Amino acid sequence: MSGTPIDWTKTEVIAPNFKRRLSGVTATILRLVPVQARRIGIVATGPGLPRDVPQVPLRAVVSLPRDRWRIWHARRNNEMIVGLLLRRVLRRKLRLLFTSAAQRRHTRLTKWLVMQQDAVIATSQKAASYLDRPATVVMHGVDTDTFHPAPDRAALRRELGLPGDALLIGCFGRIRAQKGVDLLVAAALELLPAHPQAIVLFSGRLLPKHEGFKAELDAKIAAAGLADRIRFLGEVPWAQLVKLHQSLDLYVAPARWEGFGLTPLEAMACGTPVVASDVGAYRELIDEGVTGTVVPPDDGTALTQAIRDWIETPGRLAKARPACRAHVEAQFPIEREAEGVIAVYRTLLDRG
Repeated sequence: MSGTPIDWTKTEVIAPNFKRRLSGVTATILRLVPVQARRIGIVATGPGLPRDVPQVPLRAVVSLPRDRWRIWHARRNNEMIVGLLLRRVLRRKLRLLFTSAAQRRHTRLTKWLVMQQDAVIATSQKAASYLDRPATVVMHGVDTDTFHPAPDRAALRRELGLPGDALLIGCFGRIRAQKGVDLLVAAALELLPAHPQAIVLFSGRLLPKHEGFKAELDAKIAAAGLADRIRFLGEVPWAQLVKLHQSLDLYVAPARWEGFGLTPLEAMACGTPVVASDVGAYRELIDEGVTGTVVPPDDGTALTQAIRDWIETPGRLAKARPACRAHVEAQFPIEREAEGVIAVYRTLLDRG
């Protein structure tokens, strides 16, 4: 790429990603920018971006021409800081835009940086409530072409080495207390003895600092004799994660806190109902009682009961499958998210 001339006349938006390790923010950029690029001149910049994402080197952004206004769309503090430096120190013609998913009081630095932006997007109404300025709410969406019900779940389970007649419950994300992994393990220890067909699957990265947390869970699972039915699969490739979603009967998102939380949408897009704690945007994503159940955060009793209600009510899981898919197709396709963000871009660019 370094030897390829950049046609800045076609570039209207720059989306920085200043983090190498995969995170929720990075995942948003990787899936959204290629969709937006079909409708607007947008490129990402930052280290380690995959080839299928339109991108330019950061060094090229530093010297971009001042022939027109462009948008710098930041999602992190360091990206907002670089945008300010580009505009105020290097005098680049940039409109500054920030997207906030955080559902907590912001630090003094973040508040100041947010106030310097020309516009702000919040990914949920709750996230918007923590901002000290007006924001446009644009909720995340999912690629419904990637996440869709499996045409033959039995065959898919055989491919994955999973029992075809099992009741599969999944929870995907980092293995740590913040994600409520221990809450779901406790629920499984209570529920699984009465449901011999049920299996709980966890998938996600385990950092060294959380190994002690997982070791305690492993000990409890082993003591209960359920090591073959409460399985930690580790971090799996993206394509396999999609297949795991498609194989499930019920998805559980028991996080103690969350910024937005995309996995319930991915599950519902695959036709899988969700039990989730009331954090992040989960309450705004789930059609209560139809596509899932929302319970108070850090409430193991309520979580266990909600799971029990889904797996012990005959036909409820099967009935919810088409409703889950229809809900995501109507309300949360990624194209809708892309259109909402592009509308903000157009407003900023039209200021001239």
